[in-house]
Amino acid sequence: MTNTLDASDTPGGPAPTGRVTAADLPGLRRRTTAVLIAGQILGGLGVPVGITLAPVLATRVSGSEALSGLAPTASVTGTALLSLPLAALMTSRGRRPGLVLAYLIGALGAGLVVLSTLVESFPLLLLGMAAFGAGSSANLQARFAAADLAEPERRGRAISTVIWATTIGSVAGPNIAAPAGRVFRGTAVSETAGPFVWAAGIFLLAALVIAVLLRPDPLLTARALAPRESNAAGNRSLRAGVAAVRASPMARLALVTVAVSHTVMASIMVMTPVDLGHHGADLQLVGLVISGHIAGMYAFSPVMGWLSDRFGRLTVIGLAVGLLSLAALLAGTAGAAHGRTAAGLFVLGLGWSAGLVAGSALLTDSVPQPARAAVQGLSDLTMNASAGIGGAVAGVIVSRASYGWLNLTGACLLLPMAALALRRSLTRPASA
Repeated sequence: MTNTLDASDTPGGPAPTGRVTAADLPGLRRRTTAVLIAGQILGGLGVPVGITLAPVLATRVSGSEALSGLAPTASVTGTALLSLPLAALMTSRGRRPGLVLAYLIGALGAGLVVLSTLVESFPLLLLGMAAFGAGSSANLQARFAAADLAEPERRGRAISTVIWATTIGSVAGPNIAAPAGRVFRGTAVSETAGPFVWAAGIFLLAALVIAVLLRPDPLLTARALAPRESNAAGNRSLRAGVAAVRASPMARLALVTVAVSHTVMASIMVMTPVDLGHHGADLQLVGLVISGHIAGMYAFSPVMGWLSDRFGRLTVIGLAVGLLSLAALLAGTAGAAHGRTAAGLFVLGLGWSAGLVAGSALLTDSVPQPARAAVQGLSDLTMNASAGIGGAVAGVIVSRASYGWLNLTGACLLLPMAALALRRSLTRPASA
């Protein structure tokens, strides 16, 4: 008997207008991917505004440069804290409600940031930046939505395609910030806060695109088409998600891979502009180095997805360890050789891409279908919380020791990840 799904796909939704069968899946996969790509491009346009301007606004509103780092930290914290409730919503209601709510919260956060500049309230600014982090949560969760309907042997490519789409917004977003701010010249909204109005509008548009076009819901469709026994026995709570990770060595490796790759990347990246400044680099050169890093992160993700599907998740996790280690070596020993630093940051982006794509695909492969949304939310919470701590510790390491010691510390963090991957590759049955 062929499993089917009502096109309405939402509990308590309207009467069915059609059926989704296995024969419809190829077209549905293409449509779902296209909608997610559109959402990623829009989200990518909005999120970089916070990364670029949050420290500037924090300095202006608080009156202290020492507090400037709290604004981006609040955004990362918000992304981490919102991961679990959004995952809980997706677990019970599907991807579409979770992604829509995330973008709406992000838009609300952008509005609060603008309001904080008008009333000069630093706590309100931090609250707004925390809510703004929901936009990042939506962008991260979209990669898993792409994997919901993908064939197991193509999950890596499905995830990487959605990650790649972020390149467009991430590159264009910071360049649009200045023109967007000039629109508000002569108004009560400052030019620095103006781009957050733009970001709010972009997040609202992304929410509208997902709400209208992401139908039927990919997660609910995947559940409906899964074998009946897997759905009947499955527990979809977050507690069940934690239990699923504990029960699966591969899921634990995937979680470690995503968290460590993201932490090493973020910790080194956030302190690179500081080190470049210490060695005489101007802002233009810093911008070029970071742009190359972002290109490494996103532009080559389809390659990592193809490698993950063709040669296996464990192979690409090993590649991630190698690339991240090489990046730490290049950047950590560069000194005043700015070209070497740029090469190190580019390779750092490639290593992050390999770890995120392969780790995300392995995580999806390794847990039962009903628990996937909960486990994926746990993954995003772990990676963002780890990166937030890593970024804070990175500043201490650079101030007390050096940028070179920071890179060495990052390389050391890769050792447990490498050991787990090697152990799993040696103990995994050949048939797998």
